[in-house]
Amino acid sequence: MAQAKLTIDLAALRANWRALAAKSHSETGAVVKADGYGLGANQVALALADEGARRFFVASCEEGASLRDALGSGPEINVFSGHMDGDTALIRDAQLTPMINSIDQMLRQVEALPGAPFGVQLDSGMNRLGMEPAEWGALRDIALAQNPTLIMSHLACADEPDHPMNAQQLQAFHEMTDGIDAPRSLSATGGILLGADYHFDVTRPGVGLYGGLPFEDAKPVVTLDIPVIQIREVAPGESVGYGNNFIAQSPTRVATIAAGYADGVIRAMGPQAQLWSEDTRCKVLGRISMDMIAVDVSALNGDPASLTLLGHMQSVDVVADWAGTIGYEILTSLGHRYDRTYLT
Repeated sequence: MAQAKLTIDLAALRANWRALAAKSHSETGAVVKADGYGLGANQVALALADEGARRFFVASCEEGASLRDALGSGPEINVFSGHMDGDTALIRDAQLTPMINSIDQMLRQVEALPGAPFGVQLDSGMNRLGMEPAEWGALRDIALAQNPTLIMSHLACADEPDHPMNAQQLQAFHEMTDGIDAPRSLSATGGILLGADYHFDVTRPGVGLYGGLPFEDAKPVVTLDIPVIQIREVAPGESVGYGNNFIAQSPTRVATIAAGYADGVIRAMGPQAQLWSEDTRCKVLGRISMDMIAVDVSALNGDPASLTLLGHMQSVDVVADWAGTIGYEILTSLGHRYDRTYLT
């Protein structure tokens, strides 16, 4: 089969959630937006619900409705985009909790779904989503009278522990929320690692659950094994791939493997990328194509059936560095052509 195999270790995912929950000093939810960071929101959320997570966070109401079908009634599903125009039926029917971002959204919520649960998102300095201090000041008493289930904000620089923005946002969040009775949430994975001052009542780990930085102690969740289609001998002076980007300086055994940028193996990582055959490194040669990658397997004694891009030998963040990006992009770019296996 010329189909790469993506193995998702749900036991490792659950262990990462337990580890972050142990650090949280508060209730621990889970962010499963973008289809569970590309790994399958339904499978991920079911595993985490079984582990004890009772609050889940998604980007949109459409994601939330799909997740509700998988989880059933009970867990709270919070929607970061809030109550957008056209969302009312989905929020009602899927029992979602929109995180209100503006006065307009607040009005839409109380007029369309009076008495229905909602949360509030505040902008503590990131300037992305949420109410700014003046807007919150005008709406605070009205919103609190409706008993929001959560008041949250989001840290911009939590993956840099010494960044002054962290303390600045913490102070702003205190100023906007101290004295209220509703549960509060400021921290995702990076915020959890900043310590108890940032935890408040609910934490909401995301990338750390899936094996990504800044949670350095995370267990790897994803393994990507790519089958070898063909192996050939390339003589000195011969080139490999588009643009003649690689020219052999010595006899080279080249394996063509069955994945490429259509599968989320980002083209820009080519010059630095490597794969593994057990404990042996195998360097990518030339350009990464849409469906194929050339790899130097000269150091191997035999002909491998497959090579490993992601796994215990190299994490999503190592692979991301080769492409000048972050582990989040690697995870969420993993394509749908893979044969996916879930380990429980």
